[in-house]
Amino acid sequence: MIIFPLIFLLSFMYSMADIIKGNRQGVLLFFIFGLSIYTTTMSLSFVLGFKFLIPVFQPIKELLVLITLGIGIYQLKEKLKLNVVDYLMGAYFCYTLLYVVIPLGDYGFSDRLSAFKSTSFFPLIYAAGRFVDAGKVNISRYFHYILIVAIAATAVLVYELMSDLHFQTNTGYADYNFYYFGQEPTGNYGLTWTFETETGFRRFASFFSNPLEYAAATLLALAVIAGLYTDDENNLKISAFGQLALVSTFIAIVAALSRAPLVSYFGMIYVYAFITRKSYMLKTFHYGFIAAVLYFIFLIQNEDIYSFVVDTITFQNASSVGHIVEWLAGIDAMIRQPLGLGLGSSGKVAGMLGVNVGGENQFIIIGVQAGVIALVLYLLIHIYLLTYTYKWIKILKGNERKIAIMLFLFKIGSVVPLLTTNFENYSYVIYISWFLSGIFIKSITTQRTAHD
Repeated sequence: MIIFPLIFLLSFMYSMADIIKGNRQGVLLFFIFGLSIYTTTMSLSFVLGFKFLIPVFQPIKELLVLITLGIGIYQLKEKLKLNVVDYLMGAYFCYTLLYVVIPLGDYGFSDRLSAFKSTSFFPLIYAAGRFVDAGKVNISRYFHYILIVAIAATAVLVYELMSDLHFQTNTGYADYNFYYFGQEPTGNYGLTWTFETETGFRRFASFFSNPLEYAAATLLALAVIAGLYTDDENNLKISAFGQLALVSTFIAIVAALSRAPLVSYFGMIYVYAFITRKSYMLKTFHYGFIAAVLYFIFLIQNEDIYSFVVDTITFQNASSVGHIVEWLAGIDAMIRQPLGLGLGSSGKVAGMLGVNVGGENQFIIIGVQAGVIALVLYLLIHIYLLTYTYKWIKILKGNERKIAIMLFLFKIGSVVPLLTTNFENYSYVIYISWFLSGIFIKSITTQRTAHD
């Protein structure tokens, strides 16, 4: 088990060495190998007697981002050409920073600062990537690393399925969460309710923090496969390694036992077929959908399955009802307080204290805390990134195009998770996607400057 803290530490050291040498993209090595096992590393350090290392390990990810950003600014040799996304990022960061200073709400400065880090650190990750030239990044190398993580995660998942035991049961997950965050074990398996369905079936997280982050990581891996193996003429040529990774993502998403990630997974495949004009994939998808509908018609003759399908469609099952209740509470709070209730009133901080308001939707979490203006800025950031990545897929070549395809598909796949979870808490996918978003915007502003 000590292998996880060792991988965490080594990936940090290698990334730091790369950054010092001037290779700022080296921070991706830690984002990929370190953040995928972040919670496992923390909990194992706790139970293995290395508790003194946890305060050192916890801020490492933010420290690396700040160092990378600082070096990027220091080494800047010409005026940075700004994009709409840059202005939106800056406006969102500065606006929400005001809520740290202003004593709005029931939470103290330290809680507001913690909530700010949870909801507003991503502009700094983006900014760190903004100073990295895509032409100097061996994107194939890092994309392969992401697929290695996906395959390794599925290997752990297979162990969990065969043993019918959560990996987190052996890593001290519950003890770590109780000691540092005051979270009592919940659910039938001594972890949290996230690790099981409403019917009691186990949901596995492999070595990620929880099943929802694992599902998000699987969507990221699928987007990476599409970007990595699609050439400039839209030919899809997947190597044997890529096929293994693809099978791994399918096993993971099926075993997630969650409707939202499954919809996102197949939605990404459909969108990929559409943007790359793969008619055979679209036809297969359509025929498969028709077959699935006919199969469901056959299955709903079973009363239990019929009830499950009807409850899902009509939002009457416990999970869907829970989401709707939280959404309505959050929307009501935004109507009553359009400038927000203050940082900490929704999301991670409030969740730990058991007084969350609208904490099942990333957009509502931001709107409840910092108001409608912050929510609009956050929405515009996502809309512009989606628009730009889709547009520039048709223009860019090589590494830049691979990044554009990957980001576009991942943003599409993130829509449903953003509506149903506190998505910005999933460090692994957040740090990678926002850093690459910065590199992508750097690419298109450089292309525009060259054309001008």
